[in-house]
Amino acid sequence: MIKDLKILGVGGSPRKNGNTDVLLESFLKGAESAGAKTGKVLLRDYSIEPCIGCERCRKTGTCTRFHDGMSLLYPEIEDAKGLILGSPTYNYNVTAQMKALIDRLYPYYNFTNDRPRRYSSRLAGQGRKAIVFSVCEQLEIEEMGFTLGALGMPFEALGYEIVEKFPVTGYFERGAVSRDEELLRKTFEAGRKMAEILR
Repeated sequence: MIKDLKILGVGGSPRKNGNTDVLLESFLKGAESAGAKTGKVLLRDYSIEPCIGCERCRKTGTCTRFHDGMSLLYPEIEDAKGLILGSPTYNYNVTAQMKALIDRLYPYYNFTNDRPRRYSSRLAGQGRKAIVFSVCEQLEIEEMGFTLGALGMPFEALGYEIVEKFPVTGYFERGAVSRDEELLRKTFEAGRKMAEILR
């Protein structure tokens, strides 16, 4: 039943009530309109240490080096069949908060012991889907740099199908996207469509 479906929105902006927050809420409202159960995580509210490459998680299957915000987020990610991930563009890439989250997903990989090591994901083969989006002040899509790839590629490697890569250009003022009715309609529809795909 779609009413039991969980879609988790993950916002990587350090700016409260900024454009990333507004769009994330619109995506989630669209998913809710199709009957999906949703949740929202704003990474600025969590303390997440950067991965230090200790590789303890290869033995334990989870990060035991740090007891921080990721201890709360691992179960949320595992429980959600769909993810909606958004980050403003910072220096042609995702924010530090989003990068820390992505790097700390390393425990979900299984590696062989040869070199170079081959890998698989414990999250693969489960029909997981994701939408990734970014907001950039400049009008040219090239100014977004690597952001959408930096969001999408790690989750593809983890076994997610990226159903939409959603660039938003030309916005900087806090919450300015809230005045763009057409953009809000598109994000709402994208969220609704994702929920229906996951049905």
